[in-house]
Amino acid sequence: MYNASSSPAVPLQLNIEGMTCASCVTRVEKAIGKVPGVTRVSVNLGTEKATVTGQPQLGIADIVAAVETAGYRVPARDIQLTIGGMTCAACVNRVEKALAKVPGVNRAQVNLATETAKVTWFGDESGADRLIRAVEDAGYQASLADDAGLKNARSDETRRSDRQRLAVIAGTLLSLPLMVPMLADFAGFHLMLPGGIQFMLATPVQFILGARFYRSGWKALKARAGNMDLLVALGTSAAWGLSVYQWLSARDIAMPHLYFEASSVVITLVLLGKWLESRAKRQTAAAIRALQALRPATARVRRNGIDQDIAASAVNIGDTVVVRAGERIPVDGTILAGDSHIDESMITGESLPVARQPGDKVTGGAINGEGVLLVQTDAIGAETTLARIIRLVENAQAEKAPIQHLVDKVSAVFVPVVLVIALATLAGWWWYSGDIEHSLINAVAVLVIACPCSLGLATPTAIMAGTGIGAKYGILIKDAEALELAHRITTVVFDKTGTLTEGKPRVTHWLPNGIEQQELIQLTASIQRDSEHPLAGAVLDDAKAFSVPLLPVSGFKTLPGRGVSAVIGDRMLVLGSRRVMEDLKLDRTALEQAAADLEQQGNTVSWLAVTGPVPAILGAIGFGDQIKPGAAMAVSRLASMGIASIMLTGDNQGSARAAGDAIGIENVIAEVLPEDKSREVTVLKQQGKVIAMVGDGINDAPALAAADVGIAMSTGTDVAMQAAGITLMRGDPTLVADAIDISRRTYHKIRQNLFWAFIYNLVGIPLAAAGLLNPVVAGAAMAFSSVSVITNALLLKRWRPASRD
Repeated sequence: MYNASSSPAVPLQLNIEGMTCASCVTRVEKAIGKVPGVTRVSVNLGTEKATVTGQPQLGIADIVAAVETAGYRVPARDIQLTIGGMTCAACVNRVEKALAKVPGVNRAQVNLATETAKVTWFGDESGADRLIRAVEDAGYQASLADDAGLKNARSDETRRSDRQRLAVIAGTLLSLPLMVPMLADFAGFHLMLPGGIQFMLATPVQFILGARFYRSGWKALKARAGNMDLLVALGTSAAWGLSVYQWLSARDIAMPHLYFEASSVVITLVLLGKWLESRAKRQTAAAIRALQALRPATARVRRNGIDQDIAASAVNIGDTVVVRAGERIPVDGTILAGDSHIDESMITGESLPVARQPGDKVTGGAINGEGVLLVQTDAIGAETTLARIIRLVENAQAEKAPIQHLVDKVSAVFVPVVLVIALATLAGWWWYSGDIEHSLINAVAVLVIACPCSLGLATPTAIMAGTGIGAKYGILIKDAEALELAHRITTVVFDKTGTLTEGKPRVTHWLPNGIEQQELIQLTASIQRDSEHPLAGAVLDDAKAFSVPLLPVSGFKTLPGRGVSAVIGDRMLVLGSRRVMEDLKLDRTALEQAAADLEQQGNTVSWLAVTGPVPAILGAIGFGDQIKPGAAMAVSRLASMGIASIMLTGDNQGSARAAGDAIGIENVIAEVLPEDKSREVTVLKQQGKVIAMVGDGINDAPALAAADVGIAMSTGTDVAMQAAGITLMRGDPTLVADAIDISRRTYHKIRQNLFWAFIYNLVGIPLAAAGLLNPVVAGAAMAFSSVSVITNALLLKRWRPASRD
């Protein structure tokens, strides 16, 4: 990742949100004008834009901070680009620096494995064009990664792979005759092709098949940088040039040893390695392509009683979509008519089809099992669940893990250091032996064996494979940082309701005190009519079952984490927890034992009281919430992984303790107000624990954000999912252990890849410098080093969640 610290001294246009009048304009202008380096600023209220001119060292982040401090907002947007022509980690650094120099860029991240760039942009709408030009000026190709761009990129990728394959075949046919003398030497025969024939075989390989190395290397030199192609071009040119010199100088004397086979075979092997690498990289991106393939191109819409097939992109919200048996559902929606079993395996990871009936929600991309469904469209295009999943996985694969920053620092100096080592090898061997031929060949071996590719691919390929296989089984890892942190988790904190329990409470007991049960139900249901609390639905369902009419209510208030209050007739009523009754100092003696017994059985108890004109407890209501089938197994699996489990809930101590005992959680933190959950997580972190917080509700969002890793159930709210680093597409607690497991395995693959990439270079370069490797062997080793890194990452595709065993 490259953070832009400065911008060139050219006008920068920023969108400003929140301005309403001329005084806002003045305020924004003054705020920006105080930023060091700003020479001129002009703000236009009509267009809501600021034009800023400043010195080259002017930082975009400073301007944005100044505007936000003044009370306004500079909207940022992420622009995704497809990048062509990158070959190694040095190329990544070059592209990132080129993008970061564009005025308005705050951050640029380039991924070698996906050949994409993710840019955070604060400028105007012309951003994509400027970014593409910057990449092209740096010597690479770029296009906007929209649907059309991705299709073109895939088409280009296929054509490029075909060209690479043909180049490998041609290189092999031309290089094999050059290898015959070397192979004959091993068999005890001495063969030597005439120098002219060797020249005619090697030269097309060097300058036609190897032209890509010269083009890329020259672009790197013009940018005062280096890359793998430059090393290959220099090394093979040296071997080819030495061979030409020796051949032309021989004249009538015995033909000396020529090294045409070294230059030709090295180029052929590198081309082979690149072809295999591109094939392997396509496999790591298979998860994204599989998700994209789930989107139907067309939809059958019923309008005015007539069914018509239209492009899926032309469906409008509210349209009725007709889905026949075996077809993919093109939109997110609600079933209006029809019963079926829906296959959601590619979206949620649920292996068995799920029964759906009128009123149920369905997800675009799922397959209708049998019968015809009429679905009312609720979400289309980028707002569908499938589109959001694809976007989330793409963003995760575009992010860089924190460990990658070390690699970036090494990659930035890798090529210059290798060039210095090669020159030192040439000079050292020449001084030691006086043999320029032998010295040059050793220097060539150093240039050829050095491989920045494996360094650049080590982390992103593992992240791609890990996030891809996770998505296949319903585990969406939002960013690389969450993936890297997840392997260190020591403690998982579970919210109770909706996470460990079904989140569908029901009334189990009505305990009236001084009034009839019918009146207790009526008063409780009337108060809860305007409440959004999960318990309110259970009360209203019971009132409906008992055919109890509701009374008019006034003065309804929510007491966050405590209950609700309202006025019915001349009575002021409060419905809430035991703590509320204690604060009101009401006598609970008559119901205390019965309520305590319910709590010991794992029920939640709410109390209804009248606070005026005569304060009194009117009754208590017991609620039960079934524990999810996989809850106990999830806790057991985490324990087997060495991870402790804690339950954090707003329920009373008795109810929480009973649920904890049933699930197998010893450490239970009960009676925690929603606003205090994040504080409890922070306290646990201060004890040295690495915390994962698992929740599903709006009140869990602060705690999810406070944890080292937030894990959200997708059965919950969008707010919770936005605050979490990992989203589970099913409300199955056993997926928590699976998410940590795939994160651990992915991180281990990253470390393995980096170890081998560093060791390969740390061992290979000294061996080549010592004269222990000839260029052909060095070229073969270099060609297959990056392939081995990708292949190791692809082993993650064999991972299967233990919850499915």
